[in-house]
Parts: sequence; structure tokens; C-alpha cells
Amino acid sequence: MASTMALKLACGVVLCLVVGAPLAEGAISCGQVISALAPCIPYVRNNGAGGVPAPCCNGIRSLNAAAQSTPERQSACSCVKALAASISGINYDLTNKLPGMCGVHSPFKISPSTNCKSVK
Repeated sequence: MASTMALKLACGVVLCLVVGAPLAEGAISCGQVISALAPCIPYVRNNGAGGVPAPCCNGIRSLNAAAQSTPERQSACSCVKALAASISGINYDLTNKLPGMCGVHSPFKISPSTNCKSVK
């Protein structure tokens, strides 16, 4: 199970690096997004079992603080979208509630159909 999760995370990293390359100098990298959100993965795959881990909220808050410009938010959106698509069993309803549960307003919904170019 752990090796399967590690493989999926590694695939997500590669996919994010290809899909969500930084749009400008200083833009958020997919590596930063993955590091920030990795503690959230078990929570959204297990339908919220065990409650929201503190490192998950810390990652969401740090990612929100880092994504200040439109290009940074669009880059983060692309990375989050690719990461979520690479992990099976994600509860998207729960995933989209996480930012609010951590005291953060997300400028986009996490969904396979999210258009990250429309994020402002």
C-alpha cells in the first residue's frame, strides 16, 4: 500500500512538472504544491477519517500565502488539478471543503474539469 502511494505521488510529481511548469520567475512550482498538500492525501482518500491533519492545514495556508498573483494561482491550480487526477479514490467534495476548514478561501474548485486559465 505504501509503495503504491509512493508510486502515485512520484507519478503526480512528474505529471505536475510537465503540466504545471512555472509561468513566470517566482511562480509556484508543482514540487511546492505537492509538498504542501501531501499531508492532505490520506484525509481526502479516506473520506475524512481521523480528522484534518495539522500539517495539511499548514500546507494549505502556506500555499495560499505563496500564490499571490494570477499566474501563481493559475500555476498552483494546474498543479493541484494534475495531482488530484493522479490519485485514485479522492473525495472531491471533501477536498473542496478543506481550504475553508483550514481558514483559507480558495480561488478555485478542485475538479477534473476546472479551467485553471480562468482563475484570477
